[in-house]
Amino acid sequence: MAATVSPTAAPAAPPGRPRTWIPLLGVSFGYFTVLMDTTVLAVAEPDIARSLGGSVAGLQWTVTGYTVAFGGLLLSAGAVADRFGAHRVFRAGMAVFGLASLLSALAPGLWTLVALRGLLGVASAACVPASMVMITMLYPEPAARARAVAAWAATSGAAMAAGPIVGGLLVGLAGWRAVFLVNVPLALLTLGLTAGRRVHCPRGARPINWTGQLAACTVLGLLTDALIALGSGHTVHAAGSGAGLVAAALCFAALERRGDNPVLAPAVLRARAMRPALLAGAAVNFTLSSLLFVLPLVFRQTQHLSPLRTGLAFLPMTIPTAFNPLLTGRIVARTGPWRPVVAGLGLLAGAGLLFGVALPAGWGYRALSAGLLCAGFGVSYALPALTAAVITTAPEGAAGAAGGLLNSVRQVGASVGVAAMGAFVDVGAAGPGDGAGYALLLCAGVCTAAGIAVAARR
Repeated sequence: MAATVSPTAAPAAPPGRPRTWIPLLGVSFGYFTVLMDTTVLAVAEPDIARSLGGSVAGLQWTVTGYTVAFGGLLLSAGAVADRFGAHRVFRAGMAVFGLASLLSALAPGLWTLVALRGLLGVASAACVPASMVMITMLYPEPAARARAVAAWAATSGAAMAAGPIVGGLLVGLAGWRAVFLVNVPLALLTLGLTAGRRVHCPRGARPINWTGQLAACTVLGLLTDALIALGSGHTVHAAGSGAGLVAAALCFAALERRGDNPVLAPAVLRARAMRPALLAGAAVNFTLSSLLFVLPLVFRQTQHLSPLRTGLAFLPMTIPTAFNPLLTGRIVARTGPWRPVVAGLGLLAGAGLLFGVALPAGWGYRALSAGLLCAGFGVSYALPALTAAVITTAPEGAAGAAGGLLNSVRQVGASVGVAAMGAFVDVGAAGPGDGAGYALLLCAGVCTAAGIAVAARR
């Protein structure tokens, strides 16, 4: 619970306690680093394909290896932070993130890189919920905490805006390996800023369902593998992964029914309008990850853009995510969260439709930039409003679990989106071809279906 304070005076800091803006800066740097890693790789995809070779399936796994581990482990990462102390989990996650980034830069082959990307996802899942707990401890007074959380959350838009540009600059200067090397000094800076006793959080006794968590990650991994194999035309492989998926899903369901500490909180799932909100979150990340996977191939292989110009080409999409959430917050305060969610999904569906027409027709960048602008405003309307919707929809005392579930489902949507793109996109010298347009039409259909589900939630 928050500490009780006088309404006329700020609470005095404990004697000798250093100012809290330094660890807050460190926590925000860590969050920035983790989130930038979800977008910075997009511009490096063509260079990775040329350098390490491999099929489109291997390139998909370099993206989804991260999101599978990140999304699956987010379900229990909050419980891990509570059990072992949030500062320990956060700092361990950042240390592993820095080391795995260094090893990724030295990866000799594509599948080694895929494995290390999975390790980066594990480290990211450790950092994100723990950072929120650390902020709660650093700022017990509600008003100060709200300002700190706003500053922390603002880094997500900055990370998304910076990712493609930083990636393009680094790839243009030193190749794809530099995209991972940049994480190392950022991780060291974060560890330095969050050192000391002022960030210490107590250990707890919250139980962790390790078996259920392992089953959940297995389900997500097999689902992704089956979709990638199916899109690559490897039907036998897809059938085997599909059979494993069914078995893992049945095992997970049995563990959830019999366990005293289920990974998926039943009360959260039963809450009114929760399922349409989760579907919308998955649809947003399905579309966003699909765009970040497909469009760099289009820009490099059909528009003949350099890595830096490819990163700059994403500015119409990334800039709105840096400032529009502030407007979305005001709209949510005035009208509630559901109208911005539907508007955001509508804009994303429109972006997918525009790309689906423009790419096969060979339209130029001006038309593509209009689609990117729609996508940027769609994401920045939908995601902040979805967070508000899920937290307000959750049962009393379950807002944290609901927020964790939303973030996990978003990563599942990202994994499925990238996996589904393999059925349409070719990474060969001839470029992604008309299939890129057809792939992004799928995004329009997914967002339209999610928008209908949200609009009909009553």
